[in-house]
Amino acid sequence: MNKPVVSFVAPSGTGKTTLLEKVIVALKERGIRVGAIKHDAHRFDIDHPGKDSYRFTHAGADTTVITSSETLALVKRHTASPTPEELIATYFGDLDLVLVEGFKRSTLPKIEIHRREGEQNLICRGDYHDPNLLAVASDEPLQVDVPVLNLNNPAQVAEFIIERVVRGMAA
Repeated sequence: MNKPVVSFVAPSGTGKTTLLEKVIVALKERGIRVGAIKHDAHRFDIDHPGKDSYRFTHAGADTTVITSSETLALVKRHTASPTPEELIATYFGDLDLVLVEGFKRSTLPKIEIHRREGEQNLICRGDYHDPNLLAVASDEPLQVDVPVLNLNNPAQVAEFIIERVVRGMAA
């Protein structure tokens, strides 16, 4: 895959979504076209009873697209979750960067989030040494073999991604 991508990984409740939201804002301020993928280990419904699109899907449509002048949503039934690489190749070709929340066992480049009050063992430096770990975003100093970014400074995290991933892939 040649699209710049970074997956943010951490145990549930660590603040992945909150950090990603702030990093997206910082990247957009720098003119980066950003896509986002959220991995959900549980079943979820994006469509709701009573809506026309729900009625199509509920009637058996394998793919339903809802579109307007500003947005598009896709509901596609499948038997197995697509890989992040498949999703990126299919839906994110027009973007500069894709940020992913989750897929901790993938081969995607990763930034792990660590909080002082959370789990002390890192996912990517615990039982499994993930060679795709780019950095750790933490609210405390850590002794680790990758850069440690300030979890409370999303602009710093965004700059790291621009330098290491976006520009790094262009080099």
